[in-house]
Amino acid sequence: MSALEDPSLVLRQRFEAAIAAAFPQLPGPVDPVITASRQPQFGDFQSNAAMALAKQLGLKPRDVAAAIVAKLDLAGIAEPLTEKSIAGPGFINISLRGDALAAGVTALDAAGTADDLGVARTSSPQTVVVDLCGVNLAKQMHVGHLRSTVIPDAIARAFERLGHKVIRQSHVGDWGLPIAMVTGKLKGELDAGRVTPATLTLDALEQLYRAAQAECERDLKGLEAVRRYGLGPKLEAEVQAQVDTATEAFNRAREVLLKLQSHDPDTVAVWKLIYDITMRACLETCSRLHANITADHTAGESSYAEELGGVVKDLLDRGVAAIDQGAVVVRVQGLEVPCLVRKSDGGYLYATTDLAAIRRRVQKFGASRVIYGVDIRQSLHFQQVFGAAIKAGYADVPGDGVARLEHAAFGTVLGADGKPFKTRSGENVKLADLLDEAVQRARKVVDDRSASLAEADRARIAEAVGIAAIKYMDLSTERSKDYVFDFDRMLAFEGNTGPYLLYALVRTRSIFRKAAEEGRDGGWRGAVISITEPAEKSLALALLRYGKVVESVAETLEPHRLCQYLIELSTAFSAFFDQCKVIWAPDDATRRSRLRLCDITGRVLADGLKTLGIPTVERM
Repeated sequence: MSALEDPSLVLRQRFEAAIAAAFPQLPGPVDPVITASRQPQFGDFQSNAAMALAKQLGLKPRDVAAAIVAKLDLAGIAEPLTEKSIAGPGFINISLRGDALAAGVTALDAAGTADDLGVARTSSPQTVVVDLCGVNLAKQMHVGHLRSTVIPDAIARAFERLGHKVIRQSHVGDWGLPIAMVTGKLKGELDAGRVTPATLTLDALEQLYRAAQAECERDLKGLEAVRRYGLGPKLEAEVQAQVDTATEAFNRAREVLLKLQSHDPDTVAVWKLIYDITMRACLETCSRLHANITADHTAGESSYAEELGGVVKDLLDRGVAAIDQGAVVVRVQGLEVPCLVRKSDGGYLYATTDLAAIRRRVQKFGASRVIYGVDIRQSLHFQQVFGAAIKAGYADVPGDGVARLEHAAFGTVLGADGKPFKTRSGENVKLADLLDEAVQRARKVVDDRSASLAEADRARIAEAVGIAAIKYMDLSTERSKDYVFDFDRMLAFEGNTGPYLLYALVRTRSIFRKAAEEGRDGGWRGAVISITEPAEKSLALALLRYGKVVESVAETLEPHRLCQYLIELSTAFSAFFDQCKVIWAPDDATRRSRLRLCDITGRVLADGLKTLGIPTVERM
């Protein structure tokens, strides 16, 4: 059994071969139903295939199990099977050999390079584009950006860990009429001297954004109601004045947009000021979140602006799109609602930009997978865009089929009331404020638990614990589900939390500090690993699953699988540590073996946390 093989997968392969040999009349491979045993005294795993096969074959389940056992080759993996290995109506119990597990863990420690840890780097690397973060100019990152940042970043890290080429793309909302509105508003404020570039903040920009939108918002429904119900000429004049003023503001914003599109230097300079302030704050927050998102990853809507007209023309020229009541649409097979790519007034939409993005990402970057970490409420949009892109040939990988276009959809962060998480005033919670509060709360816990540590150490630990708590809560939730934001739960040092994992990692490292203090830390590097105790076996089994779990994250785009694995590994290590003496093991060989197990466990935990993008600490 090699380090790159999960024992359950090895057993599955051996059982499939045995079933095929015992019952050649069965069509194709049969699932042997390998599960971890719930009663360790009977074995480590069991196969539950005999019952279903008995019905299919018209035989007794125990006879089917006996026939499978007769053809089963578990040499080098498990203890020999006997009649006693068949329990109840036909369960086949398997006890793995300690030396086989020891060999697997030893190979895991040495596979490829010292840091492979059982993760098999692909021999056929793909180019994978991951769309993530996606902030809007003149707006603070809010709680909704937490999921669009940390989930796709973790997915990207899993692909990188497996050796694939990953291109991150942060699709920034930096173009279009709303951006022209705030650009015009800011230019007026700068020209009047009411603000200066040196003192301008993102908070101030957000206020200008809202004011600009309000100025352009015409109360057409109100005017219609006044006229319908005859509410009088005075009120009609007041509402008409509002509509006229808003129309003037709207038209000015359209003029600003035209100046942006024609690259007017003064207008572009104001836009660039908004861009720089927004992105500086965004990238600072991403850095604090330990999300690998930099300026080089930014691909704003402005970068596609010059391509949109060509995309629509190409779609029309090739008959992929059609004109429908003045608008341009692409009809997608299986969807009732077509993909709208140009409005009847000539305006482009998000779908137009997304089609241009897919074309660039596949045909220019050479991506064979394009993954979008976006809110689940955008599912229909991506069905339309993906269908249109495939129909247009934009997803065709040169000489290599069609790229996989995938929506890694995620649910909503909820408050205690079960509604989308908001402030008391009903506004979106700023992500930076959320991180600040998490770290402040973590600091109180760290001060209570580690008062003897230096101030700088406690501040550093509190930062890591707070960020780890927030990220882990988000990542450990099944991606497509909503979850309730709860500081008390996520900052707990027990249970399924980020702080618990950090504590487990620190515990693996503290063992070596204590061993050094006792003068018993020598000789463990390269020591022969021995697996004899049940807790050692459980820990070894958990370690050997790591590589396949990382692969499953990349395949399913579900980081919570790795979170769950790390919790299970930490639990197995805790049981091992409680039940097996390490520093004061009964003999030196056992001490060295167990110290090496502790080292491997710590490295797998650290590697898993790094793959999730969760910060770690050396002590707590």
